[in-house]
Amino acid sequence: MKYLVTGVAGFIGSNVAKSLLKSGHEVVGVDNMNNYYDVALKRYRLECLNSEINFMFLELNISDRHTVDKLFASGNFDIVVHLAAQAGVRHSLKAPFDYVDSNLVGMMTILEGCRQSNVKHLVYASSSSVYGANEKIPFSETDRVDSPVSLYAASKKCNELMAYSYSSLYGIKATGLRFFTVYGPAGRPDMAPWLFTSAILKGETITVFNEGKMIRDFTYIDDIVEGVVRVCDVTPKEKVPHAIYNIGNNAPIELSRFIKAIETSCGIKAVKKFVGMQKGDVPATYADIDALESAVGYRPRIEIEEGIDKFVNWYKTEWL
Repeated sequence: MKYLVTGVAGFIGSNVAKSLLKSGHEVVGVDNMNNYYDVALKRYRLECLNSEINFMFLELNISDRHTVDKLFASGNFDIVVHLAAQAGVRHSLKAPFDYVDSNLVGMMTILEGCRQSNVKHLVYASSSSVYGANEKIPFSETDRVDSPVSLYAASKKCNELMAYSYSSLYGIKATGLRFFTVYGPAGRPDMAPWLFTSAILKGETITVFNEGKMIRDFTYIDDIVEGVVRVCDVTPKEKVPHAIYNIGNNAPIELSRFIKAIETSCGIKAVKKFVGMQKGDVPATYADIDALESAVGYRPRIEIEEGIDKFVNWYKTEWL
């Protein structure tokens, strides 16, 4: 099978591509290599892929519709894994148009490409952020998600609506995945595992939002990749062939346990500064993953202590 993976220099994208290549598939990866965070990390991830004979990388911006049209016209892709997006709740408060260009215009170009080239299955990234300030937990795919608390969340909800409309109008088989907090080696440096590990190893103070009263559904990257790859093989069978699944751990933990795991792996006690809730953030994320388990047999296995230890060891040996 021939796959297009967008956002291939990203954390999830690079690992999904690696798994597909290991299984013998052909992968074309695209990324605009923007400087939202250190581009050197994106290059590091690509270096792990470039030695594969069935991998080709193209640097391009998915919001450029003419370039994307040409990509699909010549690509003959069987499956598209669309992970490219402007990420981050907090960044959306400072740079809203980045989210319009990448998450909305970019989604549109991918949908049109899939329509024009008869792609067999589009698997695209949504986010747990669409649940906003919902108080009912665990979050379920049947919950209402029409009250986003950030532009990032609103853009991801729009992606789901756009994909559904194309599935309804043109019969495009599409599956959206609402990712919860993902972590692991070479993860994003704007996320808590990296920020806390870096600060603790340097003896710096870590900022703990909402006075530490946060609950997060942390999922190790290997578990996430297994879920994504399994979903690629299972197309929606409904009259409108569009599905949405939560992809998380279904075992949320308190921030205190998460910080303790990092302290243990680093061998250093953290210096903490407790502050209030960050605007646009939510106090708890908790995934109901029953639908995904029923559809593809997905069930994460890696506990937070094991996963954090793998990340800290990578950080100290490969990046510090």
